[in-house]
Formats: sequence, C-alpha cells, structure tokens
Amino acid sequence: MIRILTDSTSDLSPARAAELGVEILPLTVLFGEEAFQDGVEITKEEFYARLEQVDTLPTTAQIPPETFIQTFERLTESGDQVLAILISSAMSGTYQSAMIARGIVDESNIAVVDAQTVTFGMGLLVEAACLLRDKGLSLSELKGQVEELAGRVRLLAVVDTLKYLKMGGRISGATAVVGGLLGISPIITIEDGLVISVGKCRGRKAGFQFIRKWMEEKEPIDTTLPVAFGHSNAPQAMADCMAYFAAETQGMTVLPSDIGAVVGTHAGPGATGIAYFVRK
Repeated sequence: MIRILTDSTSDLSPARAAELGVEILPLTVLFGEEAFQDGVEITKEEFYARLEQVDTLPTTAQIPPETFIQTFERLTESGDQVLAILISSAMSGTYQSAMIARGIVDESNIAVVDAQTVTFGMGLLVEAACLLRDKGLSLSELKGQVEELAGRVRLLAVVDTLKYLKMGGRISGATAVVGGLLGISPIITIEDGLVISVGKCRGRKAGFQFIRKWMEEKEPIDTTLPVAFGHSNAPQAMADCMAYFAAETQGMTVLPSDIGAVVGTHAGPGATGIAYFVRK
C-alpha cells in the first residue's frame, strides 16, 4: 500500500485528509516569539485574527528532518510505501528535510515530490495524486505522474488588500497608498515556486476577468481533472469566484479550500482564486 503524506501548507482540511487517507505534517507559524503548529495549535480563523493585529508579518519554520524520520519509520514499518508531496522547495526547506530523512530511513520505499506550489494549488495536486494512487500504480510510476502534474498546476488569486504586500516589502508604501485609494487589487500566482504578482485590476470582478483572459489566452484549463477554489477568511468571495467561473468548470470536480498561513501572510484576508491543471 502506498501512503500519501503532505504538509499543512496544502491547506487540506483534517476531514478531507481523512477521507483521502492522507497524513498531514504541520509547519510552524511564528508570531514573534510565539510558535504554533499550523492547523494544530492555531486555526486559520485564529491566524487571520492575529494577522490583522500585527506590525510585523509572521513567519513559518520548516518541518525538521527528525519529524520526517519518525513519520517515515512509522509509515513503512508494516511494509507500506510512502509518497510525500511537499511545499515548493523555493519557499521552504521542508522538501530538503524530507530528502535527508529519506536517505536515512529507506530510499527504496519512500518518494518525495516538490509540489512547486502551495495552498489550494498544492492541495489540488494531492487530490490528483490520490486518484492515481487508487489506480494501483507502483511507487515510481506514481511519483513520475505526480511530478508531471506538478508542472501543470496553475494558481491565480485576487488580493483584496495591499497592506500585507507592503508589510512584506513586495510593494512600496507609496504604491500601497495610491493603490488603496484607487481600489487596486493585485493578481498573484506561483512562478518558479514563489508567489509573484502578475497584474492589477480595480476591484475583485475585474480581477476575475483578468484571470479568465489569462486562462483563455495563455494556458487553457484541463477539464478532465479536478479544479480548486480558495479563500483567505472570505468564504463569500470564494463563492463569487466559483460562480464567475461556473462555465469554465462545468462538469468538473470542484474542491473548495481555505488559504492558510504561507500565502495568507502576504495576501491577507479577503483573497480568493482558482487553481487548475493546464492541458498537456
């Protein structure tokens, strides 16, 4: 049996992870000197409540090799194999921690995939991996197909506030002030494993229009695979996003998700977007 392991930045809910048979290891969220296990000692709602009060952005700490060693040993002791799908290696050292642990525990029965993305885009990849796992692929076959899919995940989201991008140094204070006055909403994506801004619009609906045009002109959606929608403490915004893209996603498996600490730190509350696989 192949066991699928991921980390908390996939933003799969505990209930959904249980349904899929996926185990989640938490990263650590740091508010100054206070440390919390992501999704275990701090909920997403508690995270955003704290985020709105801070003057300095929180940070995250990677999962250490020791945690992976213990987890890999436990999962493989009964003869199972493990596929770990983890946060972009450009964002966190978690992937490297897992590779170190794999070399110590069992290189033949453990495979590690760099998701090259995060949040509900990463959760979407885990969902697809579970569909492939249930087809009875070998570990090497599963790893190869998941890595191919990882290269086809796209995530685009509309950010509601410029406050946290300014705090993180991703935009200047002057840009934030002017943008706020004009009602500017940046569009973010994941490129080369990092969160970047690819456009800006006035208002959320214009942001959705930007994303639709992007999908039509750059990389059309693969409708044979699931699609995910996410939000940062803004379920109504996600509902609006899902409704806007109803035609594009008709007949597809639609997976809702909450954006957690890694992307939520920079996007702030009120963001929403779509994650999908592009066609081959």
